Amino acid sequence: MAEVVHLLRERPGVGGTVRRAAAALDVDGVAVSVAARTSGGEILWCSGDTSQRFEDLQRVLGEGPGPDCLADGTTVRVDDLARVRPERWPALAAEVPGQAVRAVFCFPLRIGAIALGVLTAVRRAPGGLTDEQSDDALALAAGLTTCLLERGDPALLPRDDSDPLPFLQHAEVHQATGMVSVQLAVPLAEALLRLRAHAYSSGRTLTDTARDIVARRLRLAPDTDPPPPAADKDRTP
Repeated sequence: MAEVVHLLRERPGVGGTVRRAAAALDVDGVAVSVAARTSGGEILWCSGDTSQRFEDLQRVLGEGPGPDCLADGTTVRVDDLARVRPERWPALAAEVPGQAVRAVFCFPLRIGAIALGVLTAVRRAPGGLTDEQSDDALALAAGLTTCLLERGDPALLPRDDSDPLPFLQHAEVHQATGMVSVQLAVPLAEALLRLRAHAYSSGRTLTDTARDIVARRLRLAPDTDPPPPAADKDRTP
């Protein structure tokens, strides 16, 4: 993992480096997200479809290990999503049976008490990380935090030009949010809630819904209600 952290700081592309990290941690996917004013967290990079779909689901629902990690600035480890008490993440619990992900480990990209973002590792099978893997994940999170701070803007995190899709998706969600805001004459935060609500109710990903809005294949109705605010959650699985 020391080699991975060194590559992260020395090379311009984050893609191959985070893939190496996923292999070192013995997980099926790794995602990096950062805090955003209007949406809680924005995905910067994912190592594959498994992590991409789970990150997108958390964004649509507005709850899960990642949002909790970002909000609290603390590590969230879930060895088996199927064994988490439903009241902890009610909406996520309803989606777990259809998800490929069974174990999730979220580490804050933190400076002091402030969480700048989240490193999320996922597995298709239940089971925890070893102490060594946990230490490696913390080292990677620290390296990513340094990377963000050195560039001053999360959008300047080193990218992998051969793998631009996550960044295109990131831009599409922002563009769609702006379009919905103008079309419905609502603030950006409410526009994003409405976008999430439509994606959830239609059983589609947030990215696909945003793409249809940007392409003008979809226009949200003015009476589309945003999802109700999440209830307080018991943090104990």
